[in-house]
Amino acid sequence: MKVLLTGASGFIGGQVASVLTASGHHVLGLDVRPSADRAGPPVTEADIRDAIAMAEHLAGVDVLVHQAARVGLGVDLDDMPGYADTNVTGTAVLLAAAARAGVRRLVLASSMVVYGEGGYACSAHGDVRPGPRTPEDLQAGRFEPRCPDCGAELTHRRVAEDAPPDPRNAYATTKLAQEHLAATWARETGGAAVALRYHNVYGPGMPRDTPYAGVAAIFRSALARGEAPRVFEDGRQRRDFVHVSDVARANMCAVDATAGLPPGTLRAYNVASGRPRTIGDLAVALATACGGPAPVVTGEFRLGDVRHIVATPDRATRELGFTAHTDLTEGVRSLT
Repeated sequence: MKVLLTGASGFIGGQVASVLTASGHHVLGLDVRPSADRAGPPVTEADIRDAIAMAEHLAGVDVLVHQAARVGLGVDLDDMPGYADTNVTGTAVLLAAAARAGVRRLVLASSMVVYGEGGYACSAHGDVRPGPRTPEDLQAGRFEPRCPDCGAELTHRRVAEDAPPDPRNAYATTKLAQEHLAATWARETGGAAVALRYHNVYGPGMPRDTPYAGVAAIFRSALARGEAPRVFEDGRQRRDFVHVSDVARANMCAVDATAGLPPGTLRAYNVASGRPRTIGDLAVALATACGGPAPVVTGEFRLGDVRHIVATPDRATRELGFTAHTDLTEGVRSLT
């Protein structure tokens, strides 16, 4: 099949391009900043916000795999227009062009950030949705969310795809908007869309020395400079770290699955290892693999960060045939 892949020079997009090509698909890669030093199929310079260029490149395409996005938590609210322009306007332009070109199969790179906090239960009130943590609590070192009804400590649970979305920052809001746009595209075209909600992706090719990178990339950049990774809060925040090679395979599975979805639907899937770890665990594993200095737990925090977000990957296993293979200890060795 002919696959148009946006963001093909990116950390994840480059791996997706290689896996799709190896599986026999003809991949046309697009990126606003093509990278000359990446292996895989050639990548053409194009901006998803350019309707004329998108119309040209979408001609004859069977499946659209949309990875292009501005990523990361952001530094401050001045980043908000940039996130909206690239992630929301860009996706709208791209999907409108895809509809005109007759493309009816879509794989969208979404994110676990659409959930906000993960799942929680109170011993007295059952399943609850805690609100955003306050600056006062964070400054005092009270990092765990409390029951919104009684203030009791909560037990965190794995989140499934039917959990209500609750984005907590500008990036998260735009990723949810992308899913809504994709659902609208599917309904109005009779197409089939898959939204892959990536959890914390790490692996070779992670961006370096940028505040917009994920925590694994930030730790790896510090170690490359000979510095100790700085772990915010108390390091006990739980995440699901999934290797980029597994994420690329999930995209291949999703491309195949779009052929069997009912017309007019969007189906979301967690892309996760199913083996949650703490951010402190990640920092120690990276420092050990790199032979660098031990992590330092700082107590610092960022407003907009969530405390725990871990997933159940059962739907992806059941419906896509996808299961992550790489555990964290093995995966961090690929970064040395």
